[in-house]
Amino acid sequence: MQTVIVPVDFSESSLNAARYAVQLLNGHYGVNLILHHVYDKPGKLEESGKKMEDLKTDLTEIAKVHIEILVEEGADFIAELEKLARHREADLIIMGITGRSVIGQTFIGSNTLKMVEKKICPVLIIPPEASYHNIKNVLLTSDFKDVLSSTPSVPIKKILKTFRPHFHIMNVDSEHYVALTEAYQSEKAKLQEMFKDFDPQFYFLGLHDVDEAISQFSKDKKVELIIVVHQEQTLFSKLFVKSHTKKLIYHSSVPVLAMHE
Repeated sequence: MQTVIVPVDFSESSLNAARYAVQLLNGHYGVNLILHHVYDKPGKLEESGKKMEDLKTDLTEIAKVHIEILVEEGADFIAELEKLARHREADLIIMGITGRSVIGQTFIGSNTLKMVEKKICPVLIIPPEASYHNIKNVLLTSDFKDVLSSTPSVPIKKILKTFRPHFHIMNVDSEHYVALTEAYQSEKAKLQEMFKDFDPQFYFLGLHDVDEAISQFSKDKKVELIIVVHQEQTLFSKLFVKSHTKKLIYHSSVPVLAMHE
């Protein structure tokens, strides 16, 4: 990774995401971390700039990371962030999320899932209770359907090469019984070959509640990062689109990395 963007609106969720980001990138030389703030009223440049400089000072005391500050006026936060990410060819955007109701959501929190939908680059979502831990276990969720075309192997391998964690691949399907079908065995073999350099371990859970299964598995295996691939009307939809299943990120302390196939 070379360019990572962290949007900041000075809410606790965005500040927590910024703290997580510098700890995540600590010691990874050559990475440029951009702290990005958009204000919507004229005359706020000086005040916002001062607050961002203070934040940069605080963050550099936590970890050694090259930090760049960008403060700009704009009426549309998502449009400005999208433009920045494309212009700088961002490898990753790290955003906080908070609020279990519309009233409780901050500006950043309510826009995080919108940014995921833009399909610009992977978005690392930092839940409200998340604190940084060394990434030793990474979980990839998969529906095991046409994995060669639906699995973004290049960005996933970047993460695995960077942190060298134990790599877990999991599928949750209520139709699983004693043995896997030939179709599942075939897709498993393709994933095994795809990630052969990272010794993936496979898990097939015959359960109905996808997000609860993932959450419990993450606790049992001490997972520090969950990777979810955005596929319309599939696992991503179950995890993010339907409000009652957002508990995976709203109630979990494990960051979720959203990627696109």
